[in-house]
Amino acid sequence: MHSNGKFCAPFLFLVCAALFGTSAAADTEKSDIDNLVQDAAQAIMQQYKIPGLAIAVTANGKQSFYNYGVASRETGRKVTRNTLFEIGSISKTFTATLATYAQVNGRLALSDNPGKYLPQLQGSQLDKVTLINLGTHTAGGFPLQIPDDVQNNEQLMDYFRSWQPLFAPGTYRTYANPSIGLLGMIAAKSMNIPFDKALEAQLFPKLGMHGSFINVPSSNMPLYAQGYNKQDAPVRLSPGVLAAEAYGVKTSVQDLIRFVEVNLNLTQTDATLKRAIADTHIGYFQLGPMTQDLIWEQYGYPVSLDTLLEGNSDKMAYERQAATELTPPQPPQQAVWVNKTGSTRGFGAYAAFIPEKKLGIVILANKNYPNEPRVRLAYQILSKLDCCSRAEH
Repeated sequence: MHSNGKFCAPFLFLVCAALFGTSAAADTEKSDIDNLVQDAAQAIMQQYKIPGLAIAVTANGKQSFYNYGVASRETGRKVTRNTLFEIGSISKTFTATLATYAQVNGRLALSDNPGKYLPQLQGSQLDKVTLINLGTHTAGGFPLQIPDDVQNNEQLMDYFRSWQPLFAPGTYRTYANPSIGLLGMIAAKSMNIPFDKALEAQLFPKLGMHGSFINVPSSNMPLYAQGYNKQDAPVRLSPGVLAAEAYGVKTSVQDLIRFVEVNLNLTQTDATLKRAIADTHIGYFQLGPMTQDLIWEQYGYPVSLDTLLEGNSDKMAYERQAATELTPPQPPQQAVWVNKTGSTRGFGAYAAFIPEKKLGIVILANKNYPNEPRVRLAYQILSKLDCCSRAEH
C-alpha cells in the first residue's frame, strides 16, 4: 500500500493508464486491474461454490462493474449490475442514516433515551441508554438476535421493557440486531411513517437508489437473485420481527456503489442528506485499532490486511469487546478505511471506502461464505487502485 511496496509493480503505468485514461494504453482490451478482479473473483467462486458474484468499484467518481456467474442455478439467469442481492447487516447503515436524517430534520436527537419515543419503555433499564448506544452496539449486552419466542410487536415491547443489561451502557460492544432494530423503529416513528416506507419512499429516492427495497415488488422479482446457504440449498430471507431494520435491504451492486459514492461525497445530494451521511461517520467508541461509528466501522489508513481481518472476524461479531468512549466524539475522518459486512442465510456482502483516496468497493454474492475472502479481495483491489492513484500524482 505504500509507494515502495509490492503493489506498485513494474506494469504500474499500464494499469494506471487503463484506469485513468492517461495514454493509448487505456484502450487495451484487458487492463491488469480487470485481470486481477477476474482471477480473484473466479478463485473465490470456485473455492466457496458461489453461483453469482457482483463487484463494483469507484475510483475518483469513475465506476467499474464486474459481474460473474448466475443469479439462479435453477434458471441460469446471469448476474448483472441490476441483480438484487440481500445485503444482510449492511442494511444497518441505512437504518443509521435514517436516524441521522431524522436528527438533522429535528425529529429526534441521538443523545435522547428510547422512552422519549416509545412510552412503553419509560422507566425501564433500556430507557437509561441513548440512541447512540443503540447505533453503536454499546447498550449493555443485547444478544445478537431477537429471541425466537418474540413473534410480534407486543412481545417485542415486552422483551425490551424487561431487558436487563449485563454491564453499564458504553462499556462493552456486543454486536446486536435488537438494538439497531430499536433505533430503526424509533427513527421511523419520529418521522410518522413505517420503517419500510421511510426507506423505500424517502431515503432510497433521495440517495438515487431507485432499485432498492425492503419488500421487493412483483415487477422486480425477476431481478431478485436466488440465495444459497452453506449446504447449497436455495434460501431467501424470511420476514421476522425487526428484520427490515436490521438486515432486510435488497439492492443491486449499481445502487450500493452509488451509496458508497454518496458516503465519499462524490455525488451531489441536498444539504440535509449530506449532513446526515456525515453524521454516520462520527466516531463514538474505540476498540483497539477499530473506531465504532454509527454502525460503520473504521480504521486509520493506511491499514494492514491483518487488522481488517481481525476487525471483521467472528470474534468481533459473537464476543463482547471492551469499548472506550471517545469524549468528545471524533468528527468524520478522511484518512480512514470504512467498512461493513453483511450476511443472510443465502447471501454474503461487503462494502468499504477510503474518503481520502475517493475509493470504494462493493462485493455481493448469492451465497453465504466467510468474511475473510471478501475483505481480502476488497483489500487487494483498493490497494492496487490506491497505488495507481498515487503514481498519477
